[in-house]
Amino acid sequence: MTKTARTKESAPALVRPSALRPSLTAEPLTCTIGAELRGVQLGDAARDDDLFTAIEQLLLRYKVLFLRDQDLTRAEHVAFASRFGALEDHPVVGSDPEHPGLVRIYKDLDSEPEHYENSLHCDGTWRTTPSMGAVLRCVETPAVGGDTIWINMAEAHRRLPEHVKDQIADLRARHSIESSFGAVLPAEERRALAAKYPDAEHPVVRTHPVTGEQILFVNSFTTHFVNYHRPERVRFGQDYAPGASNLLDYLRSQAAVPEYQVRWRWTENSVAIWDNRSTQHYAVQDYWPAVRRMERAGIVGDRPF
Repeated sequence: MTKTARTKESAPALVRPSALRPSLTAEPLTCTIGAELRGVQLGDAARDDDLFTAIEQLLLRYKVLFLRDQDLTRAEHVAFASRFGALEDHPVVGSDPEHPGLVRIYKDLDSEPEHYENSLHCDGTWRTTPSMGAVLRCVETPAVGGDTIWINMAEAHRRLPEHVKDQIADLRARHSIESSFGAVLPAEERRALAAKYPDAEHPVVRTHPVTGEQILFVNSFTTHFVNYHRPERVRFGQDYAPGASNLLDYLRSQAAVPEYQVRWRWTENSVAIWDNRSTQHYAVQDYWPAVRRMERAGIVGDRPF
């Protein structure tokens, strides 16, 4: 063997740094929604294109992803979430001053109990462009309590009776911040909030822009249908009231079906990533006066169609 051949043979192979990381695995948590990721740190995914792409594809499949023991700085949190898109502000909850878009949801000992989170909701549907999704990290959590529930609203639509699907296929609905976050404010502040964020109108059944899934798109921000009162649906006033509100209540109630849900018990430095376009969630507030501190990066979405 020549000296040149020996040199080539003994030279170490070039290996991309990403190939040296532990293998990423996803363990489904229910038959319908949610998976826990293992073998990955989101700080690495913020810098690694291939790793981020793998997580993005898993998110489309499972709709919400969970991770534990994430040694994640605020800067890395923002950097990872920003790979999905621009981050958005929140009209009520403050952001970290050094990391715009990182919202601090702190329930401390001196906080009064409030109930805007413990309703089945889809983030920001009172916006013209609701959130695409979010990355939520647990900073501090009670020893017991404070779980969060997510719901697969594509599955909720898929399993509706066919005659209901036909009935709602062309319906549109109004979504309001005034009747939710604004309800606790003095009248003048409530009206100012409504003026800044006018009610948005969305289809009752939206199409996921990537997967093409049909999604039942009503939640606790939804106030009423805007195009229900038409001759094919309404013969007399009784067909509209309470007919329309009864239908909306029925549709909203689908998010409460356990078969569409996954429930996550938080631990310090655990993280949830969810696709807000196809899910709802509910923050269980059973822990007051214990402390619960979360930090969330919400991602700007598109206009539902």
